Amino acid sequence: MDYLSYLISNKIIFLKFMKEKYQVHLHSNIFFRDMLYAIKSFFEKKEHRIKYALAEKLALSFIAHLEKENELKKVSNNSWKVNFSL
Repeated sequence: MDYLSYLISNKIIFLKFMKEKYQVHLHSNIFFRDMLYAIKSFFEKKEHRIKYALAEKLALSFIAHLEKENELKKVSNNSWKVNFSL
């Protein structure tokens, strides 16, 4: 399974899943560890256990994709501002 492609193509579903546990709304902050653990638990719910190192790589790649789409704006090395609403 290509996890990054799955995250990108199911972005809204994933972000709604993430919103259940973390505050994800317009102009809120998202932290790297929150994204990492949300990705890990998202795939565990789908019965695909991924290791921490893979979740870390996925989080970095997914955040980079969201930055490129101007949906996240980097605030510091481990936090981003949300530029979208669900």
